[in-house]
Amino acid sequence: MDILIVGVGNPGREYEGTRHNVAWECFSYLSFYSKLNWKSKFKGEYAQVSVGDHKVYILKPMTFMNLSGESVAPLMKFFKIAKENILVCHDEVDLPYGTLTFKNGGGLAGHNGLKSISSHIGGQDFKRLRIGVGRPVHGSMSSHVLSEFNNEEKITLDLFLKGCSEAIEMFIEKGFQKAAGEFSKKSYLE
Repeated sequence: MDILIVGVGNPGREYEGTRHNVAWECFSYLSFYSKLNWKSKFKGEYAQVSVGDHKVYILKPMTFMNLSGESVAPLMKFFKIAKENILVCHDEVDLPYGTLTFKNGGGLAGHNGLKSISSHIGGQDFKRLRIGVGRPVHGSMSSHVLSEFNNEEKITLDLFLKGCSEAIEMFIEKGFQKAAGEFSKKSYLE
């Protein structure tokens, strides 16, 4: 079975380490990350790896968050990957920092990256790994997601990102139900 793992984010040095790019950050913690050979195509950077019986594609759209679908749809069509075999990893303000959960389809909660993917692939019935970045205490939502993690969060960030990568690997190896059961509302701060 072919699987597509998408991490949404924004290209450019000014966005490195920001909450919006947390999915890209967690990719570097995957156990097979050093084996990935990245290629530029489909308005993004993608790599391919075999994990067990699965051919896995990892995609970082380079379109900016709000246009992610322009990268996801062509790769998905080119490699004939079914919508139900897509996992989109994204920052989630409705979850506290340090918390992970899986979601299968459903609402897009105003997330522009998810909206773009949904409109380009023809529906919301794809799987997601929601990576909790919390809501801002004060200030705008866009300033919050485009800012770096604070010093207190940075203490546990490695642990949290490693947990994200473990969740992705369990999804690949054992499927959505098993991964969702293991990582539902799991916090890495306890």
